[in-house]
Amino acid sequence: MHTLTIGKNDAGQRLDKFLSKNFKTMPPALMYKYIRLKKIKVNRKRAEQKQVLCEGDTVELFIKEEFFEAVTPDNAYLKITPRLDVVYEDENILLCDKRPGVIVHADDGEDYNTLINHIKAYLYQRGEYRPDREHAFAPALCNRIDRNTGGIVIAAKTAEALRVINEKIRAGEIDKRYLCAAHGIFEKKRGTLRGYLKKDSTTNMVSVFEKKTTDSAQVKEIVTEYEVLSECGDLSLCEVHLITGRTHQIRAHLSSVGHPLLGDGKYGINREDRHAGYKFQALYSYKLTFAFTTPSSLDYLRGKTFAVDRSHIWFLKEFSTESATEL
Repeated sequence: MHTLTIGKNDAGQRLDKFLSKNFKTMPPALMYKYIRLKKIKVNRKRAEQKQVLCEGDTVELFIKEEFFEAVTPDNAYLKITPRLDVVYEDENILLCDKRPGVIVHADDGEDYNTLINHIKAYLYQRGEYRPDREHAFAPALCNRIDRNTGGIVIAAKTAEALRVINEKIRAGEIDKRYLCAAHGIFEKKRGTLRGYLKKDSTTNMVSVFEKKTTDSAQVKEIVTEYEVLSECGDLSLCEVHLITGRTHQIRAHLSSVGHPLLGDGKYGINREDRHAGYKFQALYSYKLTFAFTTPSSLDYLRGKTFAVDRSHIWFLKEFSTESATEL
């Protein structure tokens, strides 16, 4: 048994909120079960999940020792209940629909609730990943998507699949399409944008220029294809195809020509968007095609296309009204 004494800074909150903050590896369903079975008590008495804690209260926990262990990026997958939107999977790869707000890998602000940890937990619980049988390999992501962008992320279940997919990405043999909602009405409904992008690693932002003004190795050429699919008010729904894949390319490139994305506070002025409740930039990597041209061990995927459930693309509702015009 472990006993926690509620201090001044912990008082005034509900028991379930307190437990969620202090035991991040404990699945909510299990927490509520422990409370119901009196394995978690307050002042040695039966507790209620909504019970408000007071300074000096004691919380008695008759729970597994593992929940008192520190969470690290290396063991987090052993302690979480996986939550994934699986688009496709086989013995080699897994395609996930990452929702906006989820980070793909651990960073300074989050080392637990990451997409890769949920994937490892999912595969571990299904018996497809056994770290004790591996010398070096662990399931890994082949591509990344920004925290506040949604869409398809490819995970490799085997070292061979990881090698092949990475090669195909470098060779441009995996075709990804994005949907985005941009402010403003495009004069040209279809086109190719060209420019140069420079990344500032200190601010994690990029700048876009029409011409290459410096020979700096940090300046990269960018090419972005777009097609306007629908318009509604001052918003345009576009499908975007990246010829080059650079950091924040779609967001920064469209903003540089006067069409920042809905909800994008980094490359647009979105005070009104925030006021309207938009928390994420309106960008979704919604479709992926394995456009393989060279043979590999994953040839069975050649020519196959996978797409997310369009109901997951939150900004499409902006173009479902009678005032929307399809082009």
